[in-house]
Amino acid sequence: MGVKLAAAMGAEVTVLSQSLKKMEDGLRLGARHYYATSDPATFDTLQGSFDLILNTVSANLDLSQYLSLLRVDGTLAELGLPEHPMEVPPMPLVAMRRNLSGSMIGGIAETQEMLDFCAEHGVTPEIEVVEPDYINEAYQRVLASDVRYRFVIDTGSLAAD
Repeated sequence: MGVKLAAAMGAEVTVLSQSLKKMEDGLRLGARHYYATSDPATFDTLQGSFDLILNTVSANLDLSQYLSLLRVDGTLAELGLPEHPMEVPPMPLVAMRRNLSGSMIGGIAETQEMLDFCAEHGVTPEIEVVEPDYINEAYQRVLASDVRYRFVIDTGSLAAD
C-alpha cells in the first residue's frame, strides 16, 4: 500500500527489498525503481539519494546502512516493530542532519482522510480472497511466506445458525 499511496501522491518511488523476487509486483504497484538490499552495491549506488525512507518490515536492519541512503535533512520512518531493539548510530544522524522517526497508525480523522484519498485515486489493496474452509492452508502459506499480499476470508458462505 505504501508504494501505491506514494505513487498516487506523485512521488518517485523506489522499492528496496531483500531480493528481486517481487520486482515485477513493485513496478506494477507504482515504483519506478527496484533494488535488492542483498547486493552490497545497492548501498553504494544509492548513497544520499532519498528524502524519505519508509521501513515497513519488522526485521532488525543495520540502520547505518539505511541512514546513509538519505539526503541532508532526510528521514527514515520506522513503521515495523522489530523483535529486538535496533542500535541507532549517531554519526549518520548528526553529520547529515538526518532524522529517524516512527509511526504506527493515525486516528479516525487521518484514517478517513486516507480512505478518501484512496477512493479518489483508485488505490486498492492487493488481496487474495479465501473461503473459510481454506483457513488452515492459508495459515500454512503465511508461515511459508507464500502470500501476495493479504488474505481476506469470505464469510458469505458461512451458514447462519
